[in-house]
Parts: sequence; C-alpha cells; structure tokens
Amino acid sequence: MSKKKKTYCIFSMVFATIAVTLCVFFAATSTVHASQYGATQNAPNASDVVTGEGGVSLNFDSDSGTLSSTVRILLVLTVLALAPSILIMLTSFTRIIIVLHFVRSAIGTQTSPPNQILIGLALFLTLFIMWPTFNTINEKAIQPLDRGEITQDEALTAGLEPIRNFMYGQTQEKDLNLFCEIADVTYEDYDDVPFVVLVPSFIISELRTAFIIGVLIYIPFIVIDMVVASVLMSMGMMMLPPTTISLPFKILLFVLADGWNLVVGGLVKTFY
Repeated sequence: MSKKKKTYCIFSMVFATIAVTLCVFFAATSTVHASQYGATQNAPNASDVVTGEGGVSLNFDSDSGTLSSTVRILLVLTVLALAPSILIMLTSFTRIIIVLHFVRSAIGTQTSPPNQILIGLALFLTLFIMWPTFNTINEKAIQPLDRGEITQDEALTAGLEPIRNFMYGQTQEKDLNLFCEIADVTYEDYDDVPFVVLVPSFIISELRTAFIIGVLIYIPFIVIDMVVASVLMSMGMMMLPPTTISLPFKILLFVLADGWNLVVGGLVKTFY
C-alpha cells in the first residue's frame, strides 16, 4: 500500500472515531437533559420527550416541530459522508471529468495534466455550471428554513426540485423509460417520476454523452497517428514507435487550435 493510501486510511479512521465520539457525547447529554426535563416538567420549548433506558431521546420544539440537535448532527454527518457521491452523481461532474480524461488520453500524455489538476478543473466547472441551481436551492429552501417560514419536509421538497429540473434537462427519454420499465413505474409528466428512478437515468445519460464527446475528440488525434505511422512505414522505420513522433505534432495541433478553450467552452455549453 502506498504512502498516500496509508495516510488516507489513517485520516478516515481518525475522522470516523471523532464523529462517533461526538455523536455518543451529544446523545448522552441530550438524554440526561431530557430525563431532567421529564422529572421537573419544565422543559423549555419542548412539548414531547421520548426517553428510554439506554436509548437516544428525540426532542421536538413546540411550534416548529424540528428535530433535536443530536439528530441534526447525525443527519449532517450522514450528508457529509455521502457528499462525494452526491457531487459526482447528481451534478455535471461526471461528464466533465470523463471528457477531460478523454482529452488527455487522446493527446497521449500519460500524466500531464495530472489527476489533481483535472479533478480541480472539473470541480470548478461543476460549481460554475451548478451555481444557478445552488442559488435556487438557497433562496427557496435553505433561507426560508433558517427563518422558520417552512418546515424541514417542505425545505427538502423545495431543495430537491431544482436538482430534479437540472437532471430532467440532461436525461434522455429512452434512459428514463428504461428504468421506469424496470421499476414498473408509469408517468404522464416528469413530476410523476420518483427520484430514485431519475438518478440512475441521469447517470446513464451522462455517461453516454461523455463518451460521444470523447469519440469526437479522439478523431483528429487518430488521424495524426495514422499519418505518422504511414510515413514511418513508407520510410522503412518500422522499429520506431509512431507515438514517439506523433506526440509533439498532437500537442502542437492542440495548442495551435486553442484546444482547452474549444473543449471546455463546448463542454460547458452542452449543459445550456
């Protein structure tokens, strides 16, 4: 196991230990306070306290009906654990990172740009593309919930709606029909499609679109490889690898054509 993998594993174990310790601590603190409030019946802003021996208590505010701080911490930790999957699967990140890897493979440079650069570029492009969606979620779900104007269920519904609209615009109908057929779901409007059916349909559509773009990127570089290989064969240099000669020409073509501008600009425009 490499040093980076060992460091990542150690960091993950330390983070998990700290998270579990905090959850246990807050759960124990909440149980103690709930037991005291139940004994004195003077619990502030609490209308219902559910306690049990060795269990975790759930406190609900008298008016808003929101969850206690312990359960909120558990939910936040769960969302943080699933954040990478949510970022990759429910946004434009999948298409962008696949296309960027196709570009690097087509040029023929093995480690240039490095993976860190490609992932960083994909993250910032994802933020740029998803910014209107994130703003809508903030205005319709997060801020009203923070002001107490809507409940948590209403905030969740309002927050998922912009994500659904984004995925609908990028999902092909045949992929949606495929998973609806597998799940035995019929729909007349897109709003009738369950979220668990929409997500895999969106992912399959993103993979198909990314591979189509990758094929189009590969074509000019394959032409250069074929021309160089034919010239070398005609000159009798069969022992000389064609990629060694074609690599500078492919890089030169990419630079002269302003390849990064064309690739990134065309890739971002596919989402609009």
